[in-house]
Amino acid sequence: MCGITGFKNYSYAHDLKESLESAVHTLNLRGPDNQATWHHHSVGLGHARLSIIDTSERANQPMSDKSGRYTLVFNGEIYNYKELAESLDTDFISTSDTEVLLYLLINEGENCLTKLNGFFAFAFYDSKEETMLLARDRMGIKPLHYYKNEEFFVFGSEMKALMSFPIPRRINHQALHWYLRLTYLPQNQSMINGVKKLRPGHLLRVGKSSIEEKAYWGLEKPDVFAENYKEAKQKTLELLEQSVARRMVADVPLGAFLSGGTDSSAVVSIASKLDSNLNTFSIGYRDHSFFDETNFAETVAKKFNTNHTTFSLTNDDLLESLPAVIDYIGEPFADSSAIPTYILSQRVSRKMKVALSGDGADELFGGYYKHLAFHKSQKRTLTNALIKSINPLLSVLPKSRSSRLGNTARRLTKYGELLRMSSTDKYWHLASFNNSPGELLQGEHHVAISDLFHSTHQKESLDINEFLDIDLQLVLPGDMLTKVDLMSMANSLEVRVPFLDKDLVTFARSLPGDYKVKRNYRKRILQDAFEYILPKELHHRSKKGFEVPMLHWLRNELSSEVDELVFNEEYLESQGIFVIPTVMSLRSKLYSQNPEDVHITIWTLYIFQRWYKSWIE
Repeated sequence: MCGITGFKNYSYAHDLKESLESAVHTLNLRGPDNQATWHHHSVGLGHARLSIIDTSERANQPMSDKSGRYTLVFNGEIYNYKELAESLDTDFISTSDTEVLLYLLINEGENCLTKLNGFFAFAFYDSKEETMLLARDRMGIKPLHYYKNEEFFVFGSEMKALMSFPIPRRINHQALHWYLRLTYLPQNQSMINGVKKLRPGHLLRVGKSSIEEKAYWGLEKPDVFAENYKEAKQKTLELLEQSVARRMVADVPLGAFLSGGTDSSAVVSIASKLDSNLNTFSIGYRDHSFFDETNFAETVAKKFNTNHTTFSLTNDDLLESLPAVIDYIGEPFADSSAIPTYILSQRVSRKMKVALSGDGADELFGGYYKHLAFHKSQKRTLTNALIKSINPLLSVLPKSRSSRLGNTARRLTKYGELLRMSSTDKYWHLASFNNSPGELLQGEHHVAISDLFHSTHQKESLDINEFLDIDLQLVLPGDMLTKVDLMSMANSLEVRVPFLDKDLVTFARSLPGDYKVKRNYRKRILQDAFEYILPKELHHRSKKGFEVPMLHWLRNELSSEVDELVFNEEYLESQGIFVIPTVMSLRSKLYSQNPEDVHITIWTLYIFQRWYKSWIE
């Protein structure tokens, strides 16, 4: 895993060589083992390397073929590179997957993309034809940003790399709308106007004067799995076993995250058979016993005899890491779980260079409460009728995510609202933290919701599998994978995600919806497939999750800074972005006896303003 960047200059109005060196430097934490640049006439490529497979200098990048015509910069891992190498009549000088990918591209061009099993973002340059091919993996595990105007084309693994080039720093109004609604940016949106993200499963052809983006893979409707539930459970187990085995290949120390949930525990149960000295890691929350699940993680570690380490965090640990998290992100990202992810990655990276994780299972198999809520809301039951009738009474109850009673009131209220909606509206209701982002934005910065979501994942009705498919395209690359990529790369740690293996994804999408969500069960087939493998305490247990104590922080430790950044009327007026009375009303709500979820909106604004100060001003 690494960082890549580069440019193609059209007008030579700017000398981009110094910008490229600066861009590579911004990626040094993604690749601390080697940084290098390569130039050919109007083109420059840069690479920052985290050495995982073939750690020798022979595998350094940018990598050119023997003739010097073709050059590659590549971020990721190709797990089936050894079998792909057998089809190539080439005398390799390294044992790296990078060199295999280079010669595959030389021999087959973009046609080789469907053969790759792994996660990747790369740029491949043909100096004779003066063309560049860029591509991103199917699920969007690895990021790739790009920008083009009449003068140049630039790309990079992170927004910070692009900002090293002379790009106008203007806000993308539509992206700001998405961000305020979701707390993150969808995978095709960037906060800087004109910057785009190459979509998962897409490639980009960059010619002498034009660029063309097209899909090489997509979420087409699969054939429904024809066997029974028992066969499906066995197939799920077999495919995950194969996927984990593929991801155990590394020339450096490898471990695994272990949260104590089904997903990471399933991965560890398999990995521990392949590595009898497997190291596993989890984090606990000393100040929040309700959310601390380390006892489950330690039960799993004991069962599979792993070398387990628990990092016990306090509120102070979380708060102390906040500046490092905010400083690393290149554009606003307000999922607060990035903070514990950063700390876990930081501490694991002191012992390992690679870690396996359970990410992707929830979006693939229906593991969130919103999936169960959607499934239940589609049924005509007496319970639904009762909740619908008492929903106005629920609105007066105090709501909070940090207590059992408050969280129950919050969920019931949101569920009652859900029962009155169409299935498409239900999706956005469940996916959003702020359903009225336009109320915060003034004038030209306001984008009508009908325009914002026009033809974006819109259908007349949805079933649970279609709901999950939208999550795979929206939540997974925009939020979950972005969080893991940024926070792990900030600590020079590669995280591999077995649940997003291309074969397992294809199979999971073929399963009937009730194999995933049924009655009160989420991730039904995954839990049942591992019922007699994992400790019985894990079977169909409730999912707690964890959120940092942001309500407390906003009222206490961060209150002065938030007042200066978010609630400073003079500053807001100078920006000309937000509706000042609406923003100020959030402050009154924050300090009220029933703040509900206002702290999430304020947190989203706080992260935006911190970013705005650093990158726009």
